[in-house]
Amino acid sequence: MMKTMSGGNCTLNVPAKNSYRMVVLGASKVGKSSIVSRFLNGRFEDQYTPTIEDFHRKVYNIRGDMYQLDILDTSGNHPFPAMRRLSILTGDVFVLVFSLDNRESFDEVKRLQKQILEVKSCLKNKTKESADLPMVICGNKSDHSEIFRKVRSDEGENLVSSDENCAYFEVSAKKNTNVDEMFYVLFSMAKLPHEMSPSLHRKISIQYGDPFQTKPFRMRRVKDMDAYGMISPFARRPSVNSDLKYIKSKVLREGQSREREKCTIQ
Repeated sequence: MMKTMSGGNCTLNVPAKNSYRMVVLGASKVGKSSIVSRFLNGRFEDQYTPTIEDFHRKVYNIRGDMYQLDILDTSGNHPFPAMRRLSILTGDVFVLVFSLDNRESFDEVKRLQKQILEVKSCLKNKTKESADLPMVICGNKSDHSEIFRKVRSDEGENLVSSDENCAYFEVSAKKNTNVDEMFYVLFSMAKLPHEMSPSLHRKISIQYGDPFQTKPFRMRRVKDMDAYGMISPFARRPSVNSDLKYIKSKVLREGQSREREKCTIQ
């Protein structure tokens, strides 16, 4: 099965098996959108704008193979618990963000980590998915003075110590400290190409999408065997109905005949 995306003069066919969703979660004002902005554009926005829910899509051509990464930047207020639960169910990799100068945001990340494990465990009981759940926990605003720190490094490290698919980083979206390293490790844990991390591919705009044009593999010259990343400017978040159908199909395609406990969206 292929997912087709059109942009400019190039039509992109991404295999469904190479399409992933990254979900970014955390309390308000911890820098989730700033980290996403660093990932997508290499920029930091000084002005704070509350996020309801932002959706981004980045498409890659890595050594001739197409990949799609959808990024869901969620609200820190989570006014709709059912939507957050649905976001977790459809997520493949997770970034949990707290602020090193805010103890309450760290407590929120602990609750989110527990919820993700519970929700995904429920889904895995209904499917034959791998038990691996790639996740990074980020203590943002490491550029602030130590006198403002409210969460010790060992507390963050303790959250991931018992899970080899979970890593802890102290980052600064403002100074761009450890952000690229964090994404590199996340994609490595997810067994995705490490070239998906921000500094390891050429960033091109949709106007210059030639590397995404379909070409026979044998016709590519060696110098073209590289990694490119392109942000889709017209990406729209799949509807709630589409997400529900996606979850339902994951369960039904396993062909289980016996009744099992429901994974409810509530």
